[in-house]
Amino acid sequence: MEWSLPKERLADLLNLSNRVIDSRVAKKTYALNKHGEIVLSSVTGSPLIHEIVQAIGKNNVTMPHNLVVGESFSGAGGMSIGFEMAGFKSAFLVEFDKDAAATLKRNRPNWNVLHKDIHYVDFTQFKGKIDIMLGGFPCQSFSDTGKRLGFNDTRGTLFHEYARSIMESEPKAFIAENVPGLLSHDKGRTLEAICSAFSDIGYTLIEPRVLKAMLYNVPQKRERLFLAGFRNDIARSIDFEWPYPSAFPIYTVRDAFYKGKLHNCDVPSSKGINYSERKKKVMDLVPEGGNWRDLPESIQREYMGGAFLAQGGKTSFAKRLSWDSPSNTLTCSPAQKQTERCHPEHTRPLTTREYARLQTFPDTWDFSGSTNSIYKQIGNAVPVNMAHAIAQSITKTLT
Repeated sequence: MEWSLPKERLADLLNLSNRVIDSRVAKKTYALNKHGEIVLSSVTGSPLIHEIVQAIGKNNVTMPHNLVVGESFSGAGGMSIGFEMAGFKSAFLVEFDKDAAATLKRNRPNWNVLHKDIHYVDFTQFKGKIDIMLGGFPCQSFSDTGKRLGFNDTRGTLFHEYARSIMESEPKAFIAENVPGLLSHDKGRTLEAICSAFSDIGYTLIEPRVLKAMLYNVPQKRERLFLAGFRNDIARSIDFEWPYPSAFPIYTVRDAFYKGKLHNCDVPSSKGINYSERKKKVMDLVPEGGNWRDLPESIQREYMGGAFLAQGGKTSFAKRLSWDSPSNTLTCSPAQKQTERCHPEHTRPLTTREYARLQTFPDTWDFSGSTNSIYKQIGNAVPVNMAHAIAQSITKTLT
């Protein structure tokens, strides 16, 4: 069977502009089928497209198990829900932010939520009681970057506390997530230090992988870096594979907000923030799927200020989403100048429930705190469906 994708979806997957895709089609680098879609077999030289084609027909399947998970830097529960969906039991969740901790407690009163500073949590109490440790530790530079860094050299960072949680609880494996920029952070020295630290505490790190959320039933162009590691005594006997990616289907903003493939009802009404009158007048001029480049030049210059002459695409400025594409990556606020996430049709920022839908949180997941806090909790989360796919892969490995 000949597999194909619309030009816009291929552009999303390869992080290229539609203009570049059109150019390659014009040069016959990419072949089109009779429906005007790009034939994937003609997209050579892309490891991601090759992986997608190889994964066609394979499924991420949840297997029965009795695995237990612990989590640090839990946030509002995106990873936790995904692992719960895959059958994991929760031993504990550590979260310092009071609103995020309240969100976890409100939705899962039976979960052991530790609203504490991680520095003061003794993880030896969980030794032998968990199979996997999760955590989205903040990315920080380390000192003495010219040396071979290890666990002790990371003291004073939150990564050190995450590594300590693993060292003290001794799970079979860990899954950590971060921003893709960690790969190049401090010219790669930060990741080198992290790998050395995991080795020092007795874990073998699998090659880190940047995963695209839209390939795991998430209607969003979000990318996250994931680290997976296994305790040395079992590392040689396991064969871990990252979850199979799928480009069929790729869900869109329309799928997120309306009854259909992803949901059995339209998105519930909820609170949200508003634009200032000045910003609303600007955003009224942006078409569906457009951004600041679609504004008249005089308004571009006024709205963008010094950024107008700066290099780069700056496509997040004055961004209005498209119904028929995945959402751009959600941030902690849908209304700031560089992070606008305007509704495709109405001139307003997305509401909190729309935000949650794009991160695949269930509608029943109730968030605590102010509206701004809720945006922040959702924007910082790992998409639930993405976490579920990772949970299925780790289950397959450990069972």
